Amino acid sequence: MAKRKNSTKKGTKKPSSSSSKFVFWIIGLIAISIIGFIFLANNQKSDEPVKEEIDYANQPFLGEESAPVSIVEFGDYKCPNCKNFTETTVPLIVKEFVDTGKAKFYYFHYAFINVDSKRTAKFAEAVYHKLGNDKFWEFHDLIYKKQPEDTRYEKVDVFTEDFLKETLQEIASEDEVKKVADYFDTKEPENAWEADNALAEKLGVNGTPTIFINGKRFDGQTMDDLNKMVEDAAKEKKDE
Repeated sequence: MAKRKNSTKKGTKKPSSSSSKFVFWIIGLIAISIIGFIFLANNQKSDEPVKEEIDYANQPFLGEESAPVSIVEFGDYKCPNCKNFTETTVPLIVKEFVDTGKAKFYYFHYAFINVDSKRTAKFAEAVYHKLGNDKFWEFHDLIYKKQPEDTRYEKVDVFTEDFLKETLQEIASEDEVKKVADYFDTKEPENAWEADNALAEKLGVNGTPTIFINGKRFDGQTMDDLNKMVEDAAKEKKDE
């Protein structure tokens, strides 16, 4: 845990009562744990979150640029909670809000765990700026998939530069990898992730994942809370 700072075939048999109850409880547990990843990272809950100014320019995002609501995740590639959030909650956000045109989903770096976090954030910025938005998200998901087990997440030199290049080679050509590697050696991608970190600190973020919706921190406890905050943000945007 990060520190603070299927398809099925339709059968002919009717499922047993005990099986139905088992599925019900499993679904309930998953729903609770999905949102729980956010609250393990969020610090103090406020009754009325303050709207903060966030510059979304030149940031990777999913969805239509015209979507009225902007959902932001501050994450760290070495954070186990971020991995769980990426694999379980982000698909729900995409399905409920991004695919429906209600919102777009941004990823901002808050690389605080160790040098691997910073190196990977810098490399991801290089991927985004040299290969574009779509390739960034492919790399983003692949890195989280390759994240080490919880017992090793604080170890350094796991996400080495060679490892990052090899990972990118799985989804990019040799020429594209070279282009990213050359750009990685410049100051530009470092400046980009450091700007994200500075924004996170300005907003009072001290754990990951932390979520903002149209500049307001999400401190809810369920997907219903998230849905309500998105709907409220859309109404506010419409009334502006």
